[in-house]
Amino acid sequence: MQIYPIRPVGFAANAYCLTEDGTNAVVIDPAQPSVLREAEKRGLFVRFALLTHGHFDHIGGCAALQERGAKIGCLRGEVSLARGRENMGEAFGVRVPPFSVDFTLSDGETVTLCGMEISVMGTPGHTAGSCCLLVGDALFSGDTLFCRDCGRTDLPTGSETALRESLRRLARLPNRTVYPGHGMPTTLQEEKLYGVLRF
Repeated sequence: MQIYPIRPVGFAANAYCLTEDGTNAVVIDPAQPSVLREAEKRGLFVRFALLTHGHFDHIGGCAALQERGAKIGCLRGEVSLARGRENMGEAFGVRVPPFSVDFTLSDGETVTLCGMEISVMGTPGHTAGSCCLLVGDALFSGDTLFCRDCGRTDLPTGSETALRESLRRLARLPNRTVYPGHGMPTTLQEEKLYGVLRF
């Protein structure tokens, strides 16, 4: 599997383009429309986009991808946030082009997309429907876990108690490379030693 990080511009978050065959791709957190251009530069056709949660800075490219045929998926409990005014875009002066959620995911579910097995781990706390996505030895953590930090819980639908339990779940996983929604990659081992997974 090849992972192509797409760095953010402005308020946008990290996005990640994943491909197994070098042609068909899954994008995790399509933060802005430029994700489409970055995929096409690499000769990739984005068939699916998965959301770790529904805040505006993670979903700005959904409409552009959907117009080109991509199917959008997120945790069932996050659909209304992703599609509604609660995605926080208005608070930051950012308009999110409208899109629809084509399919939903559940905690503990494993799906095969573009030849890649993707396991879903519900990690509420930053939002009620946040999740992490596990693909091989990679963990895409959205705004649940960052390098030496974790997501904020003071926004609507956030819960410090839920986030703490989600971090405990992550701490029980074997070592993986962590690709966060913001900042640089890390590993679960490093976060258990030096970061917020040190319980």
